Amino acid sequence: MKHLKFVVWVLLVVVTALSGRDAAACTTFCYADGGTMVFGRNYDWNIGDGLALVNKRNVSKRALTDGAPASWTSKYGSITFNQYGREFPTGGMNEKGLVVELMWLDEAQYPAGDARGALPTLQWIQYQLDNSATVKDVLLSDRLVRIAFNGSAKIHFLVADATGDVATVEFLTGLMVAHRGDHLQYPVLANDTYEHSVEYLNKVGNKTGKTSRGSLDRFAHAASYQKTAKTPADAVQHAFAMLDDVAQGDHTQWSIVYDIKARRAYFRTRVARDVRWIDLAGLQFECNTPVRMLDLNAPLSGDVAKDLKPYAAAANVKLVRSSFANTPFLSETPMELRDELAHYPDATTCGTGARGGK
Repeated sequence: MKHLKFVVWVLLVVVTALSGRDAAACTTFCYADGGTMVFGRNYDWNIGDGLALVNKRNVSKRALTDGAPASWTSKYGSITFNQYGREFPTGGMNEKGLVVELMWLDEAQYPAGDARGALPTLQWIQYQLDNSATVKDVLLSDRLVRIAFNGSAKIHFLVADATGDVATVEFLTGLMVAHRGDHLQYPVLANDTYEHSVEYLNKVGNKTGKTSRGSLDRFAHAASYQKTAKTPADAVQHAFAMLDDVAQGDHTQWSIVYDIKARRAYFRTRVARDVRWIDLAGLQFECNTPVRMLDLNAPLSGDVAKDLKPYAAAANVKLVRSSFANTPFLSETPMELRDELAHYPDATTCGTGARGGK
């Protein structure tokens, strides 16, 4: 691609934008409750446009980065939540029940270039949903791929799977650092390192009620989640109530709850308050079927699988253009560069060589 380096740099700057603690106070948590696993996530940012996208199996992809880009063919279908274009999600769940979500972390530092395949930060999420069935798979992938551009994209992750395994994944001093099992006392993550967050919680104790904007305070509130649900439906309601407690007013654009056992993604947005859901079990993930999408702010409620529409490249272009235009420091990015990013999905193909999920 003619402007590949600059496009990738712009993409990473998009992620860097999320460092503004006032605007990007994201919070995640995952608990076994009510006979299921619920994973809650608030996406806090200054704009709320986005698409839910159904991603396919058996799609061949090459990472949007120079140097030694990773190449792979997706094993699993997924549903993702995307603001800066298809194939670059902020999070999602795959058909095996793996959930990956990101949050900002000032201390993040990624590895220097080496023989592993490189990926931009957001595409690392799609890679994991494409290839990993479990948390263990995510951690083992560090042998194969790395997040590109050390120091540019300051992000850490909370990941969970259908076996009940949960882990924080952070990149500190160039190395993957994971907390899992006995080393994960609280399955929660905000915008400080997990270790620092636990140190704070041990000093102040659990908190209840509405929280402040502070990352450590939000961590302490989310760690106070009461596992008292009697049914999965109750657990989902409890998770949304916790997301309300750690919400950041008009900055909280999306609230998402995954029922991992049921493979169902619930969500609501700042402008569309009714809870909607999509069951992965009812989706078509074959590569030769159309990719489907949904406007996250559409005025809908309940089961919205029937409202998914065939993916249109024009909708992705519109989303990318709008997201760049409304991100202040990206608003001067040349249109041709925005469109180059938006048309990246055109380069994906089915494993048989046919165009993938058009």
